[in-house]
Amino acid sequence: MTLEGWMLIVGFTGLVALLARPVGLYLDAVYAGRATWLRPVLGPVESLLYGAAGVRPEQEQDWKGYALAIVGFSLLCTLALFALLRLQGVLPLNPQGFAGVAPNIAMNTAVSFVTNTNWQAYAGEGAMSHLSQMAGLTVQNFVSAAVGMAVAVAFARGFSRRSAQTIGNFWVDMTRSILYILLPVSLVLAVLFVALGMPQTLASSLQATTLEGQAQDIAIGPVASQVAIKMLGTNGGGFFNANAAHPFENTGPLVNLVQMLSIFAIGAGMTIMFGRMVGSERHGWALLAAMGALFLIGTGVAYWAEAQATPALIAAGVDPGAANMEGKEVRFGVSASALFAAVTTAASCGAVNAMHDSFSALGGMIPLVNILAGEVIVGGVGAGFYGILVFAILAVFVAGLMVGRTPAYLGKKIEARDVKLAVLAILAAPLAILLGTAFAAATEVGRAGVLNAGPHGFSEILYAFASAAGNNGSAFAGLTATSDFYTYAQAAAMLAGRFLIIIPALAIAGNLAAKPTAPASAGTFPTSGPLFVGLLAFIILIVGALTFFPALALGPLAEATAGVLY
Repeated sequence: MTLEGWMLIVGFTGLVALLARPVGLYLDAVYAGRATWLRPVLGPVESLLYGAAGVRPEQEQDWKGYALAIVGFSLLCTLALFALLRLQGVLPLNPQGFAGVAPNIAMNTAVSFVTNTNWQAYAGEGAMSHLSQMAGLTVQNFVSAAVGMAVAVAFARGFSRRSAQTIGNFWVDMTRSILYILLPVSLVLAVLFVALGMPQTLASSLQATTLEGQAQDIAIGPVASQVAIKMLGTNGGGFFNANAAHPFENTGPLVNLVQMLSIFAIGAGMTIMFGRMVGSERHGWALLAAMGALFLIGTGVAYWAEAQATPALIAAGVDPGAANMEGKEVRFGVSASALFAAVTTAASCGAVNAMHDSFSALGGMIPLVNILAGEVIVGGVGAGFYGILVFAILAVFVAGLMVGRTPAYLGKKIEARDVKLAVLAILAAPLAILLGTAFAAATEVGRAGVLNAGPHGFSEILYAFASAAGNNGSAFAGLTATSDFYTYAQAAAMLAGRFLIIIPALAIAGNLAAKPTAPASAGTFPTSGPLFVGLLAFIILIVGALTFFPALALGPLAEATAGVLY
C-alpha cells in the first residue's frame, strides 16, 4: 500500500461528499417541479411529451397505480428490446453484418437491461450492431435508471407527506429523471470523454499495423455516448467485452476518476434530496454517513488484500513484496483497481476496470459482499436509496424493541405492516441468490459452466447469482453463462431482485404517506446522529452476515484459509 493509493481513496470519498449537496438540491428542485436553469429550455419539451402521451401531470397515483405503471412499462420495454435484438440481422446500422441474437441471449439481455442489471452473456463488440447498442441498450440505460429514480422519489414522498393517498405520478417522475438529469449530464460526460480520446463514430472498425507488421481490425463505434449513461445511471454493461478495462472505454486515470464520480453522484445526492424533502438535511447526511462508513471499510480491506502478492504468484517466483497485479491494468494499478471494484459493486453499476476473478480471495470477497449487502452502499440510482430506507425502517424497529417504545422514523410510526413489507423487500434478493447458487452447485448443468474447481468455482457461481439478483451486472469471470440454464435462471433472479423489492417499497411508501406525522418527543429515537448511523450500518452488516456467511464460508473464506490468510 502506498500514500498515493490512500490519497486516491480518501480524495475520491471527499469529492463525493462535496458533490452530494449540490446534486441533492438540484434533484429536489426537479422532482418538486420548481424552476431550474434547464426549465426554460426543457419545460416546453416536457409539456409536449405529456400531451403526446396523454399524461395529466397533476393527476397523481396511489402506490398500486404507481407499481402497475412500472411493471407494465417494464414489460413493454422488455418485449421491444427482445424484438430489436432478434431482428438485428435485418435492420440498418449493422456495418458488422451481425445476425440476430440467439433467443436465450436476447431474452437474458432484454431482462438484464430493463432491470438495470446490464449483465452481459455476450461479447459487446462481437454480437451487437450499432443500432442495437444505441436504440436498444443505451436507451434502456436511460429508462431503467429513470425507473429506479422515480421509485426513490415516490418512497421519499411516503415520509414527507401527511395523510395522503397518493405518492406521485410515475410518468412525470420518470420523464423528469431523463429530461432534466440523465440526458443533460450524459451529454456533458460524452463530450468530455470524446475530448479525452474515447471513440464516438458509426464506423465499425479501424485498421492498425501490429509490431509484427500484420494488419489488425480494431472494433470502434458510438462508445462515448453509451459509457456516459452506463456510469451515470449505474447500469454497467460494456460496449466492449473488456468493459471499463478496455482503453476505448476507459482511456486513462482522469477518465477513470470521472467515471467513478459519475457512478456515485446521483446516489449520494438522493440522500440530501431526501433530507430536503422531509425538512431536515441532517437525516440525509446520516444516511450518507452510514453508506460512507461501510464503503471505506470495504475499500480499505480490498486495497490491503490486493497490495500483497497472492500465494499462487509467490509460488511462481514473484517478489512477495509485489502487489497482486494479475487481471489489472498497469495504467490504473492496485489502488485504482480496488477502488473501482468497490465503487462499482457498492453502486450496482457492473462496470469493471479489472477482473474480479483475479483478485485475492479476500480482495474478491469485498465486491461480492457489497452486492450481498443489498447494494445499499450508495447503491444504484434510486435503488440504493430506497434500499437503505428499507433498512432504516428495520433499524428503528429494532431500536424500538430495545427501548420498549413504538418505533417511528421521521414522525411516521413504523407498524407491523411496514416491517413485514420491509423484511419481504430485504429477503427477496437473498432468496433468489441462495436458491440459484444451491441449484447450480448441486447439478451437473450448473457446474458445467464453472472454470475453476473447489471454493473458487463456488465463488464464481455465487457471484453470478448475486450480480443478477442484486441488479449489479458485474462478472466475477470464469463462469460460462451462455447456456440455457444460466441465461434463464439469471433472468429470473434479475426480475426477482428488481420487482420484488420495488413493489414492497412502493407499498411501504403508500402506507406511510397515509399516516399523520407525529412531532418528536423526549422518547423518540434520534435518527440523525452517530447512534443511528452506527445502528443502521450494524443492521446492514448483521442481516448480510446472518444470511450469507455460510455461503461465503464455502467460497472466498474457504479459499483464503486454504492458502495464506492475507
